Amino acid sequence: MEWNKILSDKENKKRYTEYVNEWENKIHSFLEFDLDRQAPAQTAEQNVLESEKESATVRAAQLISGMPYAVKDNIAVKGYRLTCGSKMLKDFVSPYNATVIEKLNTVEAVPVGKCNMDEFAMGYSASSSALAATSNPRDLERSSDGCAAGVAAGIVPFALGSDTGGDVRQPASLCGIYGLKPTYGSVSRYGLVAHASSFDVIGVLSKELTIVESVFNLIKGKDEKDHTTAGYPLAGKSLSQKSVFGYLGGDIGLSEPVKQAYKNNIDILKAKGYGVKEVTFPLLEYVTPVYYTIAAAEASASLAKYNGIRYGYRSKGTDSPLELMKKTRREAFGDEVKLRILLGTYVLRSGMKEKYFIKAQKIRTKIIDEINSLFKSVDLLVLPVFPTTACKHNDAECGNRVQEKFTAIANLAGIPALSFPAGIYDNLPVGLQFLAPQYEEKLLFQAAEIIAKEIATAVPNAPGFKTIEEICTAGR
Repeated sequence: MEWNKILSDKENKKRYTEYVNEWENKIHSFLEFDLDRQAPAQTAEQNVLESEKESATVRAAQLISGMPYAVKDNIAVKGYRLTCGSKMLKDFVSPYNATVIEKLNTVEAVPVGKCNMDEFAMGYSASSSALAATSNPRDLERSSDGCAAGVAAGIVPFALGSDTGGDVRQPASLCGIYGLKPTYGSVSRYGLVAHASSFDVIGVLSKELTIVESVFNLIKGKDEKDHTTAGYPLAGKSLSQKSVFGYLGGDIGLSEPVKQAYKNNIDILKAKGYGVKEVTFPLLEYVTPVYYTIAAAEASASLAKYNGIRYGYRSKGTDSPLELMKKTRREAFGDEVKLRILLGTYVLRSGMKEKYFIKAQKIRTKIIDEINSLFKSVDLLVLPVFPTTACKHNDAECGNRVQEKFTAIANLAGIPALSFPAGIYDNLPVGLQFLAPQYEEKLLFQAAEIIAKEIATAVPNAPGFKTIEEICTAGR
């Protein structure tokens, strides 16, 4: 599809803008949207991709060329604000591009907007955003983060998000789209505002599995600006009829719709002739406390730079630098951020570090060992993403902090995971996820393709959803 030609047409742009405005008035997924923005023209030398000899990357470049996309507002895009959903940074404009944006610029993909998010990515539903409240396009009474909502509504074909404990996969599953959390270190974090640096990774959301895979192939790889990145192996495993999927049996705390989706999708894999094996994960109950202990500690360090002195929000009417810092942080940080800073500071203080932070790191190592042990007997793991369907706005019981126990496993272990649409239950989408060993994203895409072929007819678009192609050809 020749995106540049389609979106440069005056009538097409009008139809597209009307569609965006119609949905944005209902879901508020974007903090900024600029359809007139253009990707910088590239020279022939710049257009030569690092992995040009890899056919998958060439195909990806052809598919994504000129495509509009959205960016979570904690990823730097030059000329756009970089608010992180916080009053602290609501007027801060990024002076540079993140590496992932530069890579997409090489194929002239166009970042048309910045999406609403939980403050400093501390959540999955944008409920702690200081700037807007986003609704799930499947049910406007329910919450969602901006990236998933914008993609699900058809405003953009894909979005870049960040996944610290499930922030890509959870909203993707609750909106009925795909959400990829890549292997830690496979995608550069340069230009991503840190939440918890040993967990954070930039991921991809889309309705189309081929788009998720193509964007990943374009943005992956080593970056000299991020020392945690590594060269991505070209070869990887492929799914075969001998492949074995592991799943968790017993009562793991799922609501009835999610429980039914889990069973139905495992049955699909069985019916297709793949090996399916029930596995146990004794450390599952420790995932959430370990994740929050380490993430809060890292967040307390990452957020220390927001002090009202160098940049961002600055309180007025203070008499000393100390008072300025205290008042600025009190006024500009939301309750969730303050809570995590306090928790992180506490577990790092003298006398408590060994008891909490160091112990959590030791359990994290055991979790990694247990995951690696599971992958000796299975090729992929099939897990729930979220224990319920999408929560209603301000539903405190639904939004409690046990919801990361299935998704944070991948972040603790640094392995890739892909949330995929698993069906519609009680008129709401349910997503499940595949987990694979490090650098085996290819297995995730192949497994998700199996499910997509079986449930495609069972997951129709919600009323009012259109693709950009449908919008631009309407009335012709």
